[in-house]
Amino acid sequence: MFGKVFDRHLQPVLEEALADTPAVMVVGARQTGKTTLARTLAAGGWNAAYVTLDDLTALEAASADPAGFVAGLTGSSVIDEIQKAPALLPAIKAAIDQARRPGRFLLTGSADVLVLPRVSESLAGRMEVVTLWPLSQGELARHREQFVDRMFEGDPPSAAARSGEDIVLRLVRGGYPDAVARPRASRRRAFFEAYVTTILARDVRDIAAVEHPGMLRRLLQLAAVRSASLLNHSELARTLAIPVSTLKRYLALLSTLFLLHEVPAWTSNRGKRLARAPKLHLADTGLLTALAGLDEDAFRRDRTLLGPVLESFVAAELKKQVGWSEVRPVLHHFRTHGGREVDLVLEDARGRVVGIEVKASGTVTAADLAGLRALAETSARAWVQGIVLYLGKSVVPFGAGLTACPIEVLWD
Repeated sequence: MFGKVFDRHLQPVLEEALADTPAVMVVGARQTGKTTLARTLAAGGWNAAYVTLDDLTALEAASADPAGFVAGLTGSSVIDEIQKAPALLPAIKAAIDQARRPGRFLLTGSADVLVLPRVSESLAGRMEVVTLWPLSQGELARHREQFVDRMFEGDPPSAAARSGEDIVLRLVRGGYPDAVARPRASRRRAFFEAYVTTILARDVRDIAAVEHPGMLRRLLQLAAVRSASLLNHSELARTLAIPVSTLKRYLALLSTLFLLHEVPAWTSNRGKRLARAPKLHLADTGLLTALAGLDEDAFRRDRTLLGPVLESFVAAELKKQVGWSEVRPVLHHFRTHGGREVDLVLEDARGRVVGIEVKASGTVTAADLAGLRALAETSARAWVQGIVLYLGKSVVPFGAGLTACPIEVLWD
C-alpha cells in the first residue's frame, strides 16, 4: 500500500459545504490526511491558495497581526493547522461579515479549535465543521460504505463479500495512512511511538499548559487497555494518583486532539443521559494496540483480548461513516440496571434507534441478543432494528428486527 493516495469519502461533503458556506473547518488528529485532502480541494475546481501555519514565517505573521494576515488573503484560501494561531478566528469572522460569500476559507486543525479556552469567539453560523478520522475500511477498499443509512431503512443486511483479510490485521493496522503504508508490524510500531511522542511534545504544548506531560502518556496507555469500558473518573484518578479534576482536564485534552472519544449512555429519558457513565474508546485500534503492547500473535494466543478492541474498532468505523451519512445519527451505548447491555446505539434526529452488539466469536446464540431485546422494549416505537456483528460467515435472523451478521457488512 506504500505510496497510495486514498480517495476520502468526506471530499464530496466538503465540496458541498464550500458551495454554500463562507468557511469550512476540517478537524481531526494529526496524520489523518487533512492536509492532503485540503490540497486536493485547493488544486481542483475550487482553486484556492494554500498556506500552512507549520511554516514558521507564516505563523509569525498570523500571530503578530491576525487582521492584516487575513486581509492579505485574496480569493479563496486554505489555512492549514489553524490551532497554532487561534487569534485568526475572530479576524476571519470579521472578514466574512464584511464580504459574505461561500467557499472563502477552508481551515484545518489537528485540535478541536472551537473548544480551546484561548478562542474568544467562534464562527458559529458562518462555518461548518467536519471531522476527518483515520481511513475507514471502505476507503481502504476504495468504495463508500452505506451501512449506517441502510440500518435506518429497516432492512437487515444481506450477506457480505468476504475479503479474506484477517480481522486481527485490520485491528492492529488501524487507519492512519502512514501506518497503513507500512506492511511490517515493527515499522507500524515505530510509527505509533513517534506519533505519540510528537503529539505529546508538540501539539499539547500548542494548545494547553500541562504540568506533567509524562502523565498524559500514562493516561493514554491506560485508556488503551481500558478502551470500550465504562468511564470511572474516580477509579482512573486513583490509579494515576492525580486529582479527579486533573484527570478530567487531561481526558478533555486527549479528546480535543481526537485521540479518544467518549460514547454517552442512551436512555429513553433524555434528561437522565448525562447522569450515566459514558464508555471510553480510543479513536484508532492501530494506536490502541500499539499503546497496549498487543500484536497479531497476542490476539491469537489469547482470544479474550479481542472483544474490547473489536468493539472500539466498530465504534470508530461508525463514527467515520456518520460523517458522510444522510441520517447523521449520534452514537451511544445502552445498559440497564439489571446489567443488560448493547455496545453501540445509533439515534437519529427523529429519535429512531438502531442497536449494534459486537461479538468476537464465530457463533451467536439467542442469549447474545438479550441486550438488544431490552433496548427494543425500552425504545418502543422508536425502535428500527438490532444487529449482532460477529466473526462468522452467515446472516442469521433471530426474529423480527434482530439479525446476526458477519462484521464485513460494516464496509461491504
